Amino acid sequence: MEQTVRAREHTGTDSSKRRARKRLRGSIDYTLLMIVFVLLVFGLVMVYSTSYYTANLAYDDPAHWVLRQGIFAAIGVVLMLVIAAIPYDYWKNKSWILLVLVDIALVYVWAFGEEVNGAKRWLDLGFITVQPSEVAKFAVILSFAKLLEINYKRLGNFKIVCMTCIWILPTIAMVGIENFSTAIILVAIVGIMLFVASPSLKPVLGMAGFASVLVVILFSIKSYRGNRVKVWLDPEATPDGYQTLQSLYAIGSGGITGKGLGQSLQKLGFIPEAHNDMIFSIICEELGFVGAIGIIALFGVMIYRMLVLVVNAYDLYGALLVTGTIAHIGIQVLINIAVVTNTIPNTGVPLPFISYGGTSILFILAEMGIVLAVAKTTQRER
Repeated sequence: MEQTVRAREHTGTDSSKRRARKRLRGSIDYTLLMIVFVLLVFGLVMVYSTSYYTANLAYDDPAHWVLRQGIFAAIGVVLMLVIAAIPYDYWKNKSWILLVLVDIALVYVWAFGEEVNGAKRWLDLGFITVQPSEVAKFAVILSFAKLLEINYKRLGNFKIVCMTCIWILPTIAMVGIENFSTAIILVAIVGIMLFVASPSLKPVLGMAGFASVLVVILFSIKSYRGNRVKVWLDPEATPDGYQTLQSLYAIGSGGITGKGLGQSLQKLGFIPEAHNDMIFSIICEELGFVGAIGIIALFGVMIYRMLVLVVNAYDLYGALLVTGTIAHIGIQVLINIAVVTNTIPNTGVPLPFISYGGTSILFILAEMGIVLAVAKTTQRER
């Protein structure tokens, strides 16, 4: 797949590329756009369903969280459509600016941020609270795609691979200090993008070994991370396993077709903040196995559609932008579902487009804007 993409890269002058791109420019990918809208609407429905009880108790307003999520979703859709209207190569020489700003925000949060539940993750801008680690995913995809494009002819050399990756290593390390799960996602995104761009597997394996060491170091920084492994192995043996057990109860009680939308019992205070990372367990309880498979299938169709874009991308840069987004969404879906089902230790990863979270929804829609921009400039589909 990467060879097909590379064959289109660096052919002709920049001006001839732009002229060719104009000839190939098509309309927006309505199939992909429709999937995004379906996931967003479903997410809003489930955020309301999972949060109205606790929101009414806490704020005397059952729609408190869904209204906030709806505002962020609306802003995110506008952002997505604006980005989709901009040629994606516009970001080539500007992505480093966003990466630097993210690094500054991460340092500021680490030094001066307020600690919540044992971690510092939020940057309060007064009118909005931002999670820089979520912005980091978007910044890393944009900047690393550019770095790989610059060095793609030399990626068979392990030294060049190291020099390419070292530019985004500080960002991953700073994220990992306070947000281990997001650091894992960033490492996976970088690894998958490198695998697609590299002509040789050996440098990729070498970097995988280095990444494994980094992950072990980041895991060891916070003592509570080791405790999560113990909880995962035996959730009944410690009070910390309460959320996991309640999640499994919700999944098991849903059966094949579920209890019905809005009929969950576990969201009535048993699963803390069920509208956040554990929302998939309530989907299973209310919509059953059928509903859960339906959502997984929808994500599968989205990823397949983006894989088609990678194969038909006009150049390597566009293909890598879509590859990074595929990695981000796919890995995050897998981790979220694995945590909810206790397949891996508990860690805070939202379900894309569905879980509550303003920063998350804004920047994943920004990524989809980039994907839609790539889709408008591709070779004609087979």
